[in-house]
Amino acid sequence: MIRAAKSAAAVAALALTVLTASAPPVAAATADPLAALRARQPSWHACATGPEDTAGAELDAAGARCTEVAVPLDYRRPDGRTIGVALARLPATDPAHRLGTLFYNPGGPGVPARHLALALRQAAPALAARYDIVGMDPRFVGASTPLDCGWPTAGPGSAGPERLTFDRSAEVAKDLAARCAPYRDLLPHASTRNTARDMDLVRTVLGEPTIAYLGSSYGSYLGEVYLQLFPGRVGRAVLDAAMDPDRFGPDLTATQGPAMAAALTAWAGWAAAHDDRHRLGATTAEVLAAVERVRLAAERAPLTVGAHEVDARLLPQVLWTVAAGDDAAAYEEFSALVRVLLDAAEGRAAQPTALLEAVLTGLAAPDTGGSAAVQTAIMCADRAASRDPLAYYRDIRAHRADEPLFGPLTRNLTPCTFWPVEPAEPPTRVRNAVPALLVGADGDPAATYPGQLSAHRALSGSRLVTLRGAFRHTVYAGLFAPRDTCVDTAVDRYLLDGVLPAHDTDCPATRP
Repeated sequence: MIRAAKSAAAVAALALTVLTASAPPVAAATADPLAALRARQPSWHACATGPEDTAGAELDAAGARCTEVAVPLDYRRPDGRTIGVALARLPATDPAHRLGTLFYNPGGPGVPARHLALALRQAAPALAARYDIVGMDPRFVGASTPLDCGWPTAGPGSAGPERLTFDRSAEVAKDLAARCAPYRDLLPHASTRNTARDMDLVRTVLGEPTIAYLGSSYGSYLGEVYLQLFPGRVGRAVLDAAMDPDRFGPDLTATQGPAMAAALTAWAGWAAAHDDRHRLGATTAEVLAAVERVRLAAERAPLTVGAHEVDARLLPQVLWTVAAGDDAAAYEEFSALVRVLLDAAEGRAAQPTALLEAVLTGLAAPDTGGSAAVQTAIMCADRAASRDPLAYYRDIRAHRADEPLFGPLTRNLTPCTFWPVEPAEPPTRVRNAVPALLVGADGDPAATYPGQLSAHRALSGSRLVTLRGAFRHTVYAGLFAPRDTCVDTAVDRYLLDGVLPAHDTDCPATRP
């Protein structure tokens, strides 16, 4: 009611101004507050920043050009402080048949998009022929204006098996949040909503009346928000592994436990069929029982794996790699990883595989460059988290029986519980009928299928293509998971020919 009263007063004041003021004030009131920023011509340059910048050199070799665009830190104060967003543009390889510009966001949040635009060009040459592909590093990410809180670790990890281990994870989360406090002037403005505004400002700077958009994982949520804020600026949009727009934020992971367990069960069936190589069990139940023995052993004492120790806080993060893909190659690597953990759990000497060494080294490393801090900052700015740490502990306890492995990780608190600032704006409510194509796997462990259906309902003009029987995160063009011809055909037909499926359709997955 207060907001409505203020709005009514503002309308009345504006009406009074129109009736009594001279022409210049009216013109000023309707002027574009971003006009000066929109009018700036981009200064294109080589992407490589030096001899060590191999990613930039690859972009240069592919004919890309890079630039930086000034955007408001706070769009409520468009004349105030600005920050820079960096982007790379790869020109269409068939300019005579160019359709326009396609913005690509590969996910995250907190993942740079500039170099991955080149990966899209290589994976989808038909798309690259007809579109200029733009990869924009979101605000505070990659080559854009940085935000680095100097975190010694990427996050609090799992809550572990008991109250003591939960309290330790809470202490880590509180410490990480405190390290971001010196940047409280930036933190409220790290939201996806502002990145969508940045994207639209970049669109105008590039001189494009409309754009095409392809977003996967977090990039799907960025696309959902952009479609809501700027529904007339998108010609064709594809959202791969669509996130639930009504839940996206720091507590989204609480929905992922059952999907992760299903992905683990699917892998266990494959491992049972290859017991001659990995010796994890001859049935799905036996393989899952082996994983359970690893979990219980890690809760009793840390497992020694080479130079590393894997405790109950780390183990669910290590086993999360089952989400890397559901093809035979990914399952082979994951099976070898579990075999090492089982050896350690049963008291045998255990040396990490290359994958396990990379995972453990990464989990032990500091947050170099601030990518984890920025990822957290984006989610904290998108939606407020509970400030009651014990609410998370109660939720974990309530689900410990049905989610014993992944629940203490997916339901644990994050630094957002102790974040030094509140979001500057409420969450974006996505409800529109803009045409869009959604594609995803029904066994996606990260963008869960109920969340994809929620996105489909929110985007009432969308069509959904479901890859049935697949346990992979993202499905288009083989960018991050096995390629599927049925999905690729649907996406390419829409982006290249503008033809949405007549109705929601299924693609049967090829199982390894």
